[in-house]
Amino acid sequence: SRCDRLRAAHASKRSLTARAHPSDQPLTRSSPWRLEPRRASAARSRNASGFRARFKSASDVRPTMSAEDVDREAKRLRRESFGPYGDPHKKYLYYCPQMKDLAKAIAAQPSHLDIQTREISWKKFPDGFPNLFVEGAESIRGKHVAFLASFNNPETIFEQISVIYSLPKMFIASFTLILPFFPTGTAERVDREGEIPTAVTLARILSHIPLSRGGPTGMITFDIHALQERFYFGDNITPCFETGIPLLLESIKELPDADDVVIAYPDEGAMKRFHTFFEAFHEVVCTKVRKGVERLVTLKEGEPQGKHVVIVDDLVQSGGTLIECGKVLVENGAKKISAFCTHGVFPNDKHERFTGSDMFENFWITDSCPQTVERVQGKKPFKILSLAGRIAQALEF
Repeated sequence: SRCDRLRAAHASKRSLTARAHPSDQPLTRSSPWRLEPRRASAARSRNASGFRARFKSASDVRPTMSAEDVDREAKRLRRESFGPYGDPHKKYLYYCPQMKDLAKAIAAQPSHLDIQTREISWKKFPDGFPNLFVEGAESIRGKHVAFLASFNNPETIFEQISVIYSLPKMFIASFTLILPFFPTGTAERVDREGEIPTAVTLARILSHIPLSRGGPTGMITFDIHALQERFYFGDNITPCFETGIPLLLESIKELPDADDVVIAYPDEGAMKRFHTFFEAFHEVVCTKVRKGVERLVTLKEGEPQGKHVVIVDDLVQSGGTLIECGKVLVENGAKKISAFCTHGVFPNDKHERFTGSDMFENFWITDSCPQTVERVQGKKPFKILSLAGRIAQALEF
Protein backbone atom coordinates (compact mmCIF):
# COMPACT_ATOMS: atom_id res chain seq x y z
CA SER A 1 0.00 0.00 0.00
CA ARG A 2 0.97 3.65 -0.17
CA CYS A 3 1.71 3.69 3.59
CA ASP A 4 4.00 0.69 3.27
CA ARG A 5 5.93 2.36 0.45
CA LEU A 6 6.42 5.54 2.56
CA ARG A 7 7.65 3.51 5.53
CA ALA A 8 10.16 1.63 3.30
CA ALA A 9 11.46 4.89 1.78
CA HIS A 10 11.87 6.44 5.21
CA ALA A 11 13.78 3.41 6.50
CA SER A 12 16.09 3.50 3.46
CA LYS A 13 16.81 7.21 3.98
CA ARG A 14 17.62 6.59 7.67
CA SER A 15 20.04 3.79 6.70
CA LEU A 16 21.91 6.08 4.27
CA THR A 17 22.13 8.77 6.93
CA ALA A 18 23.61 6.27 9.39
CA ARG A 19 26.33 5.29 6.92
CA ALA A 20 27.11 8.93 6.19
CA HIS A 21 27.27 9.91 9.88
CA PRO A 22 28.33 6.89 11.94
CA SER A 23 29.04 9.07 14.95
CA ASP A 24 25.31 9.59 15.40
CA GLN A 25 24.82 5.83 15.94
CA PRO A 26 25.11 4.13 19.29
CA LEU A 27 28.51 2.61 20.08
CA THR A 28 28.16 -1.11 19.38
CA ARG A 29 30.56 -3.76 18.18
CA SER A 30 28.56 -3.99 14.95
CA SER A 31 28.76 -0.28 14.16
CA PRO A 32 30.27 0.28 10.68
CA TRP A 33 32.83 2.85 11.89
CA ARG A 34 34.25 0.31 14.34
CA LEU A 35 35.53 -1.71 11.38
CA GLU A 36 37.49 1.17 9.85
CA PRO A 37 40.86 0.52 11.73
CA ARG A 38 40.74 -3.10 10.64
CA ARG A 39 40.08 -2.06 7.06
CA ALA A 40 43.02 0.41 7.24
CA SER A 41 45.29 -2.29 8.65
CA ALA A 42 44.28 -4.67 5.89
CA ALA A 43 44.95 -1.97 3.32
CA ARG A 44 48.41 -1.36 4.77
CA SER A 45 49.10 -5.09 4.70
CA ARG A 46 48.08 -5.27 1.05
CA ASN A 47 50.32 -2.29 0.25
CA ALA A 48 53.28 -3.86 2.08
CA SER A 49 52.79 -7.13 0.26
CA GLY A 50 52.72 -5.28 -3.01
CA PHE A 51 55.93 -3.41 -2.09
CA ARG A 52 57.68 -6.68 -1.25
CA ALA A 53 56.50 -8.17 -4.48
CA ARG A 54 57.79 -5.18 -6.45
CA PHE A 55 61.11 -5.28 -4.55
CA LYS A 56 61.45 -8.99 -5.29
CA SER A 57 60.75 -8.49 -8.97
CA ALA A 58 63.26 -5.61 -9.09
CA SER A 59 65.96 -7.75 -7.49
CA ASP A 60 65.32 -10.44 -10.08
CA VAL A 61 66.57 -8.04 -12.75
CA ARG A 62 70.19 -8.78 -11.65
CA PRO A 63 70.15 -12.52 -10.91
CA THR A 64 73.95 -12.78 -11.33
CA MET A 65 74.75 -10.80 -8.14
CA SER A 66 76.29 -12.98 -5.46
CA ALA A 67 75.53 -12.65 -1.77
CA GLU A 68 78.85 -10.86 -1.29
CA ASP A 69 78.00 -8.37 -4.04
CA VAL A 70 74.61 -7.69 -2.51
CA ASP A 71 76.20 -7.14 0.90
CA ARG A 72 78.86 -4.85 -0.58
CA GLU A 73 76.21 -2.83 -2.44
CA ALA A 74 74.14 -2.50 0.72
CA LYS A 75 77.16 -1.20 2.65
CA ARG A 76 77.91 1.28 -0.11
CA LEU A 77 74.36 2.61 -0.05
CA ARG A 78 74.53 2.83 3.73
CA ARG A 79 77.73 4.87 3.59
CA GLU A 80 76.24 7.23 1.04
CA SER A 81 73.12 7.66 3.18
CA PHE A 82 75.23 9.27 5.90
CA GLY A 83 76.12 12.18 3.66
CA PRO A 84 79.29 13.26 1.83
CA TYR A 85 81.69 11.32 4.10
CA GLY A 86 84.38 9.34 2.37
CA ASP A 87 84.87 5.60 2.47
CA PRO A 88 86.25 4.79 5.96
CA HIS A 89 88.45 2.13 4.37
CA LYS A 90 90.30 4.74 2.32
CA LYS A 91 92.97 7.04 3.79
CA TYR A 92 94.74 9.91 2.07
CA LEU A 93 98.27 10.18 3.44
CA TYR A 94 100.24 13.43 3.20
CA TYR A 95 103.81 13.60 4.46
CA CYS A 96 106.75 15.90 5.04
CA PRO A 97 109.75 15.58 2.67
CA GLN A 98 111.87 13.72 5.23
CA MET A 99 109.24 10.99 5.53
CA LYS A 100 108.66 10.25 1.84
CA ASP A 101 110.22 6.77 1.93
CA LEU A 102 108.29 5.77 5.05
CA ALA A 103 105.04 7.11 3.59
CA LYS A 104 105.47 5.04 0.43
CA ALA A 105 106.25 2.00 2.57
CA ILE A 106 103.08 2.53 4.63
CA ALA A 107 100.95 2.73 1.49
CA ALA A 108 102.50 -0.51 0.20
CA GLN A 109 101.65 -2.49 3.36
CA PRO A 110 98.99 -5.23 3.17
CA SER A 111 96.09 -3.71 5.04
CA HIS A 112 92.31 -3.52 5.21
CA LEU A 113 92.74 0.12 4.25
CA ASP A 114 93.34 1.63 0.85
CA ILE A 115 96.11 4.11 1.73
CA GLN A 116 96.88 6.63 -1.00
CA THR A 117 99.76 9.08 -0.73
CA ARG A 118 99.24 12.73 -1.65
CA GLU A 119 101.74 15.49 -2.32
CA ILE A 120 102.42 18.84 -0.66
CA SER A 121 104.52 21.54 -2.29
CA TRP A 122 107.23 22.55 0.20
CA LYS A 123 108.71 25.79 -1.13
CA LYS A 124 110.11 28.89 0.55
CA PHE A 125 109.70 32.59 -0.02
CA PRO A 126 112.86 34.69 -0.55
CA ASP A 127 112.85 35.61 3.15
CA GLY A 128 113.01 31.94 4.13
CA PHE A 129 109.45 31.51 5.39
CA PRO A 130 107.54 28.51 4.04
CA ASN A 131 105.47 28.72 0.85
CA LEU A 132 103.19 25.71 1.15
CA PHE A 133 100.49 24.25 -1.07
CA VAL A 134 98.35 21.15 -0.50
CA GLU A 135 97.81 19.32 -3.77
CA GLY A 136 94.24 18.13 -4.41
CA ALA A 137 92.72 20.10 -1.53
CA GLU A 138 89.24 20.11 -3.09
CA SER A 139 89.29 16.35 -3.71
CA ILE A 140 89.78 15.48 0.00
CA ARG A 141 86.57 17.12 1.18
CA GLY A 142 84.66 14.58 3.20
CA LYS A 143 87.63 12.16 3.12
CA HIS A 144 89.74 10.62 5.87
CA VAL A 145 93.17 12.24 5.92
CA ALA A 146 96.46 11.56 7.73
CA PHE A 147 99.74 13.44 7.88
CA LEU A 148 103.13 11.81 8.51
CA ALA A 149 105.37 14.27 10.36
CA SER A 150 108.97 14.36 11.52
CA PHE A 151 109.98 16.99 14.06
CA ASN A 152 113.64 16.06 13.65
CA ASN A 153 114.82 19.64 14.25
CA PRO A 154 113.17 22.87 15.42
CA GLU A 155 113.51 24.50 11.97
CA THR A 156 111.05 22.07 10.37
CA ILE A 157 108.40 22.22 13.06
CA PHE A 158 106.84 25.55 12.01
CA GLU A 159 106.19 24.58 8.40
CA GLN A 160 104.77 21.21 9.39
CA ILE A 161 102.57 22.74 12.09
CA SER A 162 101.23 25.10 9.41
CA VAL A 163 100.12 22.11 7.34
CA ILE A 164 98.82 20.20 10.38
CA TYR A 165 96.64 23.17 11.39
CA SER A 166 95.32 23.65 7.84
CA LEU A 167 94.31 20.12 6.82
CA PRO A 168 91.42 19.72 9.33
CA LYS A 169 89.90 22.97 8.02
CA MET A 170 89.62 21.58 4.47
CA PHE A 171 86.24 20.01 5.31
CA ILE A 172 87.73 16.55 5.77
CA ALA A 173 85.89 13.72 7.54
CA SER A 174 88.67 12.97 10.03
CA PHE A 175 92.33 13.78 10.65
CA THR A 176 95.16 11.63 12.02
CA LEU A 177 98.62 12.93 12.86
CA ILE A 178 101.41 10.34 12.65
CA LEU A 179 104.39 11.54 14.69
CA PRO A 180 106.62 8.47 15.19
CA PHE A 181 109.09 10.31 17.42
CA PHE A 182 107.96 12.83 20.03
CA PRO A 183 111.25 14.76 20.24
CA THR A 184 110.84 16.64 23.52
CA GLY A 185 109.64 13.61 25.47
CA THR A 186 112.71 13.53 27.73
CA ALA A 187 112.01 17.09 28.94
CA GLU A 188 108.84 16.02 30.74
CA ARG A 189 109.65 17.09 34.31
CA VAL A 190 111.17 19.89 36.35
CA ASP A 191 113.87 19.01 38.88
CA ARG A 192 114.67 22.58 39.96
CA GLU A 193 113.07 25.96 39.67
CA GLY A 194 113.65 27.63 36.32
CA GLU A 195 113.66 24.50 34.11
CA ILE A 196 111.12 24.50 31.28
CA PRO A 197 109.41 21.18 30.41
CA THR A 198 109.29 21.49 26.62
CA ALA A 199 107.35 18.22 26.41
CA VAL A 200 104.40 20.16 27.82
CA THR A 201 104.97 22.99 25.32
CA LEU A 202 104.88 20.70 22.28
CA ALA A 203 101.87 18.85 23.67
CA ARG A 204 100.01 22.15 24.02
CA ILE A 205 100.87 23.17 20.46
CA LEU A 206 99.48 19.89 19.14
CA SER A 207 96.43 20.18 21.41
CA HIS A 208 95.31 23.26 19.47
CA ILE A 209 94.94 21.46 16.15
CA PRO A 210 91.49 22.49 14.83
CA LEU A 211 88.68 19.97 14.94
CA SER A 212 87.78 18.18 11.73
CA ARG A 213 84.24 17.12 10.83
CA GLY A 214 84.89 13.87 12.70
CA GLY A 215 85.97 15.59 15.91
CA PRO A 216 89.35 15.59 17.68
CA THR A 217 92.59 14.70 15.92
CA GLY A 218 94.02 11.25 16.49
CA MET A 219 97.79 11.12 17.04
CA ILE A 220 99.97 8.02 16.62
CA THR A 221 103.39 8.10 18.29
CA PHE A 222 105.86 5.37 19.27
CA ASP A 223 107.53 4.70 22.61
CA ILE A 224 107.10 8.13 24.11
CA HIS A 225 109.59 8.61 26.92
CA ALA A 226 107.04 8.60 29.76
CA LEU A 227 103.48 7.31 29.61
CA GLN A 228 102.23 10.07 31.90
CA GLU A 229 102.84 12.51 29.04
CA ARG A 230 99.45 11.37 27.77
CA PHE A 231 97.94 13.83 30.24
CA TYR A 232 99.87 16.78 28.82
CA PHE A 233 97.54 16.82 25.81
CA GLY A 234 94.24 18.68 25.67
CA ASP A 235 90.81 17.53 24.56
CA ASN A 236 91.31 18.42 20.88
CA ILE A 237 93.73 15.54 20.33
CA THR A 238 93.63 11.87 21.27
CA PRO A 239 97.13 10.33 21.51
CA CYS A 240 97.59 6.67 20.66
CA PHE A 241 100.84 5.35 22.15
CA GLU A 242 102.31 2.54 20.07
CA THR A 243 105.56 0.62 20.54
CA GLY A 244 108.29 -0.78 18.35
CA ILE A 245 109.05 -3.70 20.70
CA PRO A 246 107.21 -6.29 18.51
CA LEU A 247 109.76 -5.55 15.77
CA LEU A 248 112.56 -6.40 18.20
CA LEU A 249 110.87 -9.61 19.29
CA GLU A 250 110.66 -10.76 15.66
CA SER A 251 114.35 -9.95 15.18
CA ILE A 252 115.33 -11.89 18.30
CA LYS A 253 113.52 -14.98 16.98
CA GLU A 254 115.78 -14.90 13.92
CA LEU A 255 119.00 -14.97 15.96
CA PRO A 256 120.90 -18.28 15.90
CA ASP A 257 121.28 -18.11 19.69
CA ALA A 258 117.76 -16.88 20.43
CA ASP A 259 117.47 -19.31 23.37
CA ASP A 260 120.41 -17.63 25.12
CA VAL A 261 119.09 -14.06 24.88
CA VAL A 262 118.74 -12.02 28.06
CA ILE A 263 117.12 -8.57 28.13
CA ALA A 264 118.98 -5.75 29.90
CA TYR A 265 117.86 -2.27 30.88
CA PRO A 266 120.34 0.61 31.28
CA ASP A 267 118.34 2.09 34.16
CA GLU A 268 115.28 1.49 36.28
CA GLY A 269 113.19 3.83 34.14
CA ALA A 270 113.66 1.63 31.07
CA MET A 271 112.88 -1.45 33.13
CA LYS A 272 109.56 0.00 34.34
CA ARG A 273 108.71 1.10 30.81
CA PHE A 274 109.40 -2.15 28.94
CA HIS A 275 109.65 -5.15 31.25
CA THR A 276 106.03 -6.24 30.61
CA PHE A 277 106.97 -7.00 26.99
CA PHE A 278 109.70 -9.44 28.01
CA GLU A 279 108.13 -11.65 30.64
CA ALA A 280 109.35 -14.74 28.73
CA PHE A 281 113.01 -13.63 29.06
CA HIS A 282 115.48 -13.44 31.91
CA GLU A 283 116.25 -9.80 32.70
CA VAL A 284 119.23 -7.78 33.83
CA VAL A 285 118.85 -4.32 35.36
CA CYS A 286 121.63 -1.75 35.48
CA THR A 287 121.60 1.54 37.32
CA LYS A 288 123.37 4.78 36.47
CA VAL A 289 124.49 7.90 38.25
CA ARG A 290 125.33 11.02 36.28
CA LYS A 291 128.24 13.18 37.40
CA GLY A 292 128.43 16.04 34.95
CA VAL A 293 129.06 14.50 31.54
CA GLU A 294 130.16 11.18 33.08
CA ARG A 295 127.82 8.24 33.64
CA LEU A 296 128.64 5.65 36.27
CA VAL A 297 126.82 2.40 35.44
CA THR A 298 126.67 -0.61 37.74
CA LEU A 299 124.88 -3.95 37.63
CA LYS A 300 121.93 -3.92 40.01
CA GLU A 301 120.34 -7.32 39.45
CA GLY A 302 120.37 -10.26 37.02
CA GLU A 303 122.97 -12.68 35.66
CA PRO A 304 124.47 -11.99 32.19
CA GLN A 305 127.14 -14.73 32.44
CA GLY A 306 127.49 -16.60 29.12
CA LYS A 307 124.41 -14.94 27.59
CA HIS A 308 123.65 -12.82 24.55
CA VAL A 309 122.46 -9.66 26.27
CA VAL A 310 120.16 -7.23 24.41
CA ILE A 311 120.00 -3.74 25.95
CA VAL A 312 116.58 -2.11 25.47
CA ASP A 313 115.73 1.61 25.73
CA ASP A 314 113.32 4.03 24.11
CA LEU A 315 115.91 6.34 22.50
CA VAL A 316 119.62 6.97 22.14
CA GLN A 317 121.27 10.38 21.86
CA SER A 318 125.06 10.30 22.34
CA GLY A 319 125.09 6.61 23.26
CA GLY A 320 127.30 7.08 26.31
CA THR A 321 124.95 5.19 28.64
CA LEU A 322 124.70 2.22 26.28
CA ILE A 323 128.48 1.96 25.95
CA GLU A 324 129.03 2.08 29.70
CA CYS A 325 126.28 -0.45 30.24
CA GLY A 326 127.85 -2.72 27.62
CA LYS A 327 131.21 -2.54 29.40
CA VAL A 328 129.63 -3.55 32.72
CA LEU A 329 127.85 -6.50 31.10
CA VAL A 330 131.05 -7.73 29.44
CA GLU A 331 132.88 -7.48 32.76
CA ASN A 332 130.18 -9.68 34.27
CA GLY A 333 130.60 -12.42 31.67
CA ALA A 334 128.19 -11.54 28.84
CA LYS A 335 128.98 -13.54 25.70
CA LYS A 336 127.54 -11.00 23.20
CA ILE A 337 126.08 -7.52 23.46
CA SER A 338 123.32 -6.10 21.26
CA ALA A 339 121.07 -3.07 21.65
CA PHE A 340 117.65 -1.85 20.60
CA CYS A 341 116.39 1.73 20.69
CA THR A 342 113.16 2.73 18.99
CA HIS A 343 114.51 6.20 18.21
CA GLY A 344 118.09 6.63 17.08
CA VAL A 345 118.67 10.39 17.33
CA PHE A 346 122.49 10.52 17.27
CA PRO A 347 123.10 14.29 17.00
CA ASN A 348 126.45 15.47 15.66
CA ASP A 349 127.25 12.05 14.10
CA LYS A 350 127.39 10.31 17.47
CA HIS A 351 126.55 7.06 15.68
CA GLU A 352 130.22 6.82 14.71
CA ARG A 353 130.96 5.73 18.30
CA PHE A 354 129.28 2.44 17.39
CA THR A 355 130.36 1.96 13.77
CA GLY A 356 133.99 2.21 14.88
CA SER A 357 133.62 -0.37 17.66
CA ASP A 358 133.06 -4.13 17.72
CA MET A 359 131.43 -4.18 21.16
CA PHE A 360 127.91 -4.54 19.76
CA GLU A 361 126.83 -7.53 17.69
CA ASN A 362 123.61 -5.80 16.54
CA PHE A 363 122.17 -2.36 17.04
CA TRP A 364 118.51 -2.21 16.01
CA ILE A 365 116.77 1.12 15.49
CA THR A 366 113.57 2.04 13.69
CA ASP A 367 113.09 4.53 10.86
CA SER A 368 111.38 7.06 13.16
CA CYS A 369 114.33 9.46 12.70
CA PRO A 370 114.93 9.64 8.91
CA GLN A 371 118.08 11.76 9.18
CA THR A 372 119.75 8.96 11.16
CA VAL A 373 118.62 6.24 8.75
CA GLU A 374 120.42 8.01 5.90
CA ARG A 375 123.68 8.09 7.86
CA VAL A 376 123.75 4.55 9.25
CA GLN A 377 122.10 2.59 6.44
CA GLY A 378 124.26 -0.42 5.57
CA LYS A 379 126.81 0.22 8.34
CA LYS A 380 127.52 -2.37 11.02
CA PRO A 381 126.26 -2.97 13.64
CA PHE A 382 123.12 -1.00 12.71
CA LYS A 383 119.99 -2.68 11.41
CA ILE A 384 116.90 -0.67 10.46
CA LEU A 385 113.46 -1.95 11.47
CA SER A 386 110.64 -0.24 9.60
CA LEU A 387 107.58 1.10 11.41
CA ALA A 388 105.52 1.01 8.19
CA GLY A 389 103.58 -2.12 9.10
CA ARG A 390 102.90 -0.96 12.64
CA ILE A 391 101.65 2.42 11.40
CA ALA A 392 99.41 0.87 8.73
CA GLN A 393 97.93 -1.37 11.40
CA ALA A 394 97.37 1.55 13.79
CA LEU A 395 95.55 3.50 11.06
CA GLU A 396 92.93 0.77 10.83
CA PHE A 397 91.48 1.71 14.23
